[in-house]
Amino acid sequence: MRKIFIAGNWKMHKTVEQSVALAQEVVEAVKGGRYKYMIAPSFPALYSVSQVVKGTNVLLGAQNMNAAAEGAHTGEVSFMQLVSAGVQVVILGHSERRHTYKETDEEINAKVLTALEHGLEVILCVGETLEQREAGKAEEVCKQQTEAGLRSVTETQMQQVTIAYEPVWAIGTGKTATPDDAQAIHAHIRKTIAHLYNNAVAENVTIQYGGSMKGENAQALLSMPDIDGGLIGGASLKANTFAEIALCSVQKG
Repeated sequence: MRKIFIAGNWKMHKTVEQSVALAQEVVEAVKGGRYKYMIAPSFPALYSVSQVVKGTNVLLGAQNMNAAAEGAHTGEVSFMQLVSAGVQVVILGHSERRHTYKETDEEINAKVLTALEHGLEVILCVGETLEQREAGKAEEVCKQQTEAGLRSVTETQMQQVTIAYEPVWAIGTGKTATPDDAQAIHAHIRKTIAHLYNNAVAENVTIQYGGSMKGENAQALLSMPDIDGGLIGGASLKANTFAEIALCSVQKG
């Protein structure tokens, strides 16, 4: 059975000192929790936070990376730098990277392949805008982004991949897809993966929901058969609100 994966994306919040303090609170809050957990502070805090989560049940994530190992890429961070800072998981293709920073499917795929080749787990984000949803293209967009992001990823490497469905219109807006709406897209993504690989790979892949999940809606969303966790933004910036999601009791099926 797939293990629920609750990941916190802190985005561009918290100083190094604040990140360390929050990480300490999160580690204490989810100690003994039965799910898989991750927190992703901003780049300057990665090494300091790695010292806090080392030896705990909380993984260290990064919010992005460059596909190149090194070189003249001012302002970018490579897999080598992430690994040396203690990072285990990297978030790629987040909607803010796609829409604000204009990352293409091809660029995201190159990052996915590099990360997997060098032993990092990947959270690959996919999702439609409000305009695309209202045009009836939500499934088409998610299918295309999933296929493009996973191009040349092997069946074995899929064991290190999590998909995060994040409806762009529900990120940071307080709006949330209904559990049934979210389930429909999650099921469609799983069907897409089955077509790309096989039913076994599709059944085993974790698919998170990443659209304003919080304590009051987490249980309903996570109870859906194809929703296997959450990529949490705002609610991950306080240990107590993250723990509300991370420790909620979920009955599948």
